Amino acid sequence: MVARTMTEAERWLERHHDEQFFLYVDTWDPHEPWDAPDYYTKKYREGYAGEQIYPAYGDWERAGLTRDDVDLGHDTYCGEVTMVDFWIGRLLAKLDALGLRDNTLVFFTSDHGFYFGEHGYFGKAEWVHDPEASISDNSLLPEWLAESWLLTFERSPLYRELTNVPMMIRGPGLAPGRRQALTTAVDIAPTIMEMVGLGGLPTTMVGESFGGVLSGQREEHRPFVISSWPLYLAEGEVTTAVDSKVRRISSYMPITVTTSDRSLVLGGPDDEPELYDLNKYPGETHNVWKEYNGEGSTLCEDAISFLETIGTPEEHVAPRREALNRWWRGAIHK
Repeated sequence: MVARTMTEAERWLERHHDEQFFLYVDTWDPHEPWDAPDYYTKKYREGYAGEQIYPAYGDWERAGLTRDDVDLGHDTYCGEVTMVDFWIGRLLAKLDALGLRDNTLVFFTSDHGFYFGEHGYFGKAEWVHDPEASISDNSLLPEWLAESWLLTFERSPLYRELTNVPMMIRGPGLAPGRRQALTTAVDIAPTIMEMVGLGGLPTTMVGESFGGVLSGQREEHRPFVISSWPLYLAEGEVTTAVDSKVRRISSYMPITVTTSDRSLVLGGPDDEPELYDLNKYPGETHNVWKEYNGEGSTLCEDAISFLETIGTPEEHVAPRREALNRWWRGAIHK
């Protein structure tokens, strides 16, 4: 997939390089199946002979897999990433060959990461087969579906292995280096518009440009960022993913609120929040919700206020507010 995609992108550049252009390239890879040519995976797995494994999308031990099975998945994933890296290099080389390096902005990022055994998961979510599943009364679905459940979304928290994705940017006047500011996907488009001189145009976007961070004018951007599944994923609802398979949702999907040194996992009313001190527990292994004297509740309130400010429908905010009331305000009044 990535080879064909990048080849087409190169051809497009050859046709349009002497025009002003915006080119969006989505490689899909390194999405599973991880089937890069063997010579990529052999860099990470000695004696590799083409073996492949599909992620369990859940608890890998409960699924009957071994640690070596998960390691095989990780090694083939690394091979796939290396293949993608090669082809992205090809595209960047094409920009150089066409003389576009000095007047072109390049943004490289991803939508999410992956669990390879962390927190017990092998996959990006937990899916289970549940032929007895039920849905909420007002859900719309085909008549045949109730007899044909394939998968149900279980509670799938977004830890750093999923949310901490790469963001690399190259452009005229930008000095090499690393930035520690927090940003999120909705900020990318406003940043591009500002950097190409269109920042003053009216827009309905809720993101904010981090161009000042890139230029070195400031070090901070956002006090926190929110990562989430679609907020309408609630207990009893149904959704259809890119594979066109309909899946039932078993519970409110947690959102994750991240600051420079904390992460908060906030679900629905029956889901006790999780708070992690990233300085002490960068792997998010020790929940300090009950230990940090209301620090988590303050972050909850900030996140809920932010969701309200950007116009999130109340039906999607209310379950998170109920969780806060139950697990903090309710607890301190007992």
